[in-house]
Amino acid sequence: MGRGGQRHEFPVLLQHIPDFRQGGVTLKYVKRGYHVLCTHALTLLLLPVAATVLLELANMLKTGQLQEMWVVASQTHLQFNMVVFMGCCLLLAIMAVTYVLTRTKPVYLINYHCYKPPDSLKMSRERFTNLSIKSQMFNEQSLQFQEKIMERSGLGDETYLPEAVQQIPPQISMAAAREEAEMVLFDSVRNVLEEAKLKPGQVDILVVNCSLFNPTPSLSAMIINHFKMRSNIVSYNLAGMGCSAGVIAVNLAKELLQVYPGSRALVVSTENITQNWYFGNERSMLIPNCLFRVGGAALLLSNKRKDYWRAKYELLHVVRTHMGANDQRYGCVYQREDTKGRVGVHLSKELMAIAGHALKANITTLGPLVLPISEQLIFFGNLVARKVFKMKIKGYIPDFKLAFEHFCIHTGGRGVIEEIEKQLQLAPDNVQPSKDTLFRYGNTSSSSIWYVLSNIESKRGIRKGDRIWQIAFGSGFKCNSAVWRSMRNNNQQHAAWDDTPKPVEP
Repeated sequence: MGRGGQRHEFPVLLQHIPDFRQGGVTLKYVKRGYHVLCTHALTLLLLPVAATVLLELANMLKTGQLQEMWVVASQTHLQFNMVVFMGCCLLLAIMAVTYVLTRTKPVYLINYHCYKPPDSLKMSRERFTNLSIKSQMFNEQSLQFQEKIMERSGLGDETYLPEAVQQIPPQISMAAAREEAEMVLFDSVRNVLEEAKLKPGQVDILVVNCSLFNPTPSLSAMIINHFKMRSNIVSYNLAGMGCSAGVIAVNLAKELLQVYPGSRALVVSTENITQNWYFGNERSMLIPNCLFRVGGAALLLSNKRKDYWRAKYELLHVVRTHMGANDQRYGCVYQREDTKGRVGVHLSKELMAIAGHALKANITTLGPLVLPISEQLIFFGNLVARKVFKMKIKGYIPDFKLAFEHFCIHTGGRGVIEEIEKQLQLAPDNVQPSKDTLFRYGNTSSSSIWYVLSNIESKRGIRKGDRIWQIAFGSGFKCNSAVWRSMRNNNQQHAAWDDTPKPVEP
């Protein structure tokens, strides 16, 4: 009661909080409880047994029965054998517990889907130039600069831009950005669930990554709401982590699947173009306009044993390298305002050199995990000769073609792909799928490595046992790698590449 006997009125929102002490229990929550019970049934059954055994041993020690057994063993010359027997049992128990606690649960990729925008959003290079002119946002020097970038970019005439950017004048708003996000996310998730024959309620973990568009509620909440997913789903929304965030999202899902047994994880990667289009004249901030395009991908991961038989790939390794401790590397991809107050993403001139350093650091960690021993010995011998004996010889670059059959390089631009091709001494055939993806879809940010993989499956096919290396760069500055092993022949004709011929069965 307030002063003068008046009652304080609570806000309207608080008046609608239900009284959980009244009313019935919803059946779906009861079913979820039984699901948790069944999932951990073995543990729940073994705990009482273990507790009973420990209590019985404690009681035998207290009453002196264990001492009597030891005396009897001594009198009958069984003391040594008993010590050996108990020691072996203890050692086996320790080894079994250590194995159970430290083993890594396998993570399988059930399926994935790459979003293909409608034809109405296609953007040719000529139309891009005309829209830039009609928008009246750019001066003559900026228009010429963009035209040069487009000519050298490696993009074709069938990439996609959102509707809000294509309008004259551009209609940039939060509503338009949400519309783009919903279009990409919902279609990708719907298709991957349908192809895997799963319902939204069968997803246990959800990880969504989008670097530059982070509304409230989050994009992960947007997916949960649209598909009416479970209330106890474990969900995460990753932001601001750049084009390599797709690998980071996979790594997060992998770590979560080590904690949650018998679970499936849905990972969704995208980038939003609408709200991050730059309308200024600073050259370093105009480049993203010329490269980034609409795209997204959704993939289903699982640690369920029954999913082993239908899985396409097994995740072998994830190696992450972060160069952010260095100020120059930290600021080489930086979102900021220009002198006119217009927000955009600044790309440093040193970006390619920094990417090279990040790549070197990443493959130094990855190499021992994937390279054959012969390559490792040659590399080690070369290192000793240069560092210990001060011999003036070139550093040896391991042949990663001996470790991988397929390469999925982030389509950050033609220069990025060609630089990796040069640094790793790859054959033109190894990087062609990445160039094809850049030409057809442009830089779709964190989802680009999945477009490249779908290109390989659709055009070439992947054999059982083949190893795939996905490598991506991102702001911060980061270089991240994911290594997969094909669990069966994969030659699916993806909708994203439905205009290409189906490959011959490998």
